[in-house]
Amino acid sequence: MNIWVDADACPVAIKEMLFRAAARTGVQVILVANHAMRVPALQQVTFVQVEAGFDAADNEIVRRLETNDLVITSDIPLAAEILNHGGLVLSPRGERMTKDNVGPKLNMRDFMDTMRASGVATGGPAALNQADKKAFAGQLDKILAGARRSP
Repeated sequence: MNIWVDADACPVAIKEMLFRAAARTGVQVILVANHAMRVPALQQVTFVQVEAGFDAADNEIVRRLETNDLVITSDIPLAAEILNHGGLVLSPRGERMTKDNVGPKLNMRDFMDTMRASGVATGGPAALNQADKKAFAGQLDKILAGARRSP
């Protein structure tokens, strides 16, 4: 299993957890973004910079994804595509996205886009908090433990 990170919008605290997990477990963590960023000098951590452009990072992740790879993203259309390609998805807030729950999330996202386009101020997501970080760490541990048990 590789862990792919939609790194342009991934919170620093989540990236740091992923770096520690990579060092601890040996899992490969690949950050994909369209702007340069620092990553630790660990053999298990790689950074891929893509050209600027709409969905360039998303497209690169999908192109390189293998079955049962984990993708860290809060991008719901990307999550749907990853799930359709046999990957696993975890949001930075610790929510597992599945084929069962991604459809309603896409519908809500589209509805909110329509509201914003019509001039309604919908606000953005709340700041990442300790509960979110704890939920992410717990789900990541479960996923990694499951991957170690799989043949």
